[in-house]
Order: sequence, then C-alpha cells, then structure tokens
Amino acid sequence: MAKTATKVSSKKAPAKKAAAPKAAAKATSKTAKASAKAAGKAAATKAASKTSKAAVKKTAKASASSASPILTLRNIADRLSEMHEVPKRQANEMMNQVVEMIAKSLKKGDKIRLSGLGILQVRKRAARMGRNPQTGEPVKIKASKKIAFRAAKDLKDSI
Repeated sequence: MAKTATKVSSKKAPAKKAAAPKAAAKATSKTAKASAKAAGKAAATKAASKTSKAAVKKTAKASASSASPILTLRNIADRLSEMHEVPKRQANEMMNQVVEMIAKSLKKGDKIRLSGLGILQVRKRAARMGRNPQTGEPVKIKASKKIAFRAAKDLKDSI
C-alpha cells in the first residue's frame, strides 16, 4: 500500500513542476518589465538632479501660476488686499458682500450694470414644447427665469 501512495504522489508532483516553470516565466517577464521601468525612472531622476536649483524654482513658480487659470473670489480678494493694503479677511468679507448684493438685486429683477464688464439681468423664458432625446416624444417645458450676461463693448474689444 505504501507503494501505491508514492505512485499517486509521484504522479501529482510532475504536474506541479510543469506549472512552476510557467509561473516562473511570467514572474521573470514581470520583473524584467519592472526593472526596465525602474531604470527609466532612475535615468529621469538623474537628469532632473542635474538641473540647477534656480531653474527648478522658476518652473515651479510658472507651473503654479499657470496651473490655476480660474480666477476665484478669494484670488480677487487677495489681490485687492495687496493693492489697497487692506487685511485679506476684510477684502474677503467685502467681496462676499458684493456677491450678496448682486444676488439680492437679481432676485428683485433689477439690472446690474458693471461699467467695463457688462450687464447682468434676469430674463424670463416662456413655456415651450421640447422633445425627449431618448424617445422622441414631445415634452412640455415650464416657463422659467435665467440670468443673462451681456458683455460690454470694451470687454469684447479687449478680448
């Protein structure tokens, strides 16, 4: 009976050995790819270390300024605080109050004329028929209000 047990185990062992070379082949190809990536990263790191510190600082400043193409209220408040020597907190509060005033005026239905920038106003949209793009069936669209901005001529010409 011991002989049969060894025969059974000997039959299973070659199957495991056959699977092992495939796994090893996959592992070696993965390690080769990983080592190639590591070599590429090392070369890039070496090239980056050769650049001077001044050049790195200049590119960091340039990327920081170009990475933020959106001018936010906070950015405007910061610039105003620097220009008029006012604390940033106070400039932020003033900008928030300006936005609140504009919102209140628009809710009332007033036009807001900002010279050099343009006109903000509320426009009424009449009820109309539209189509559901998925089914093509007609759909009633309710009347609504929207905020419209009309740019000033000076702004259009400058852009």
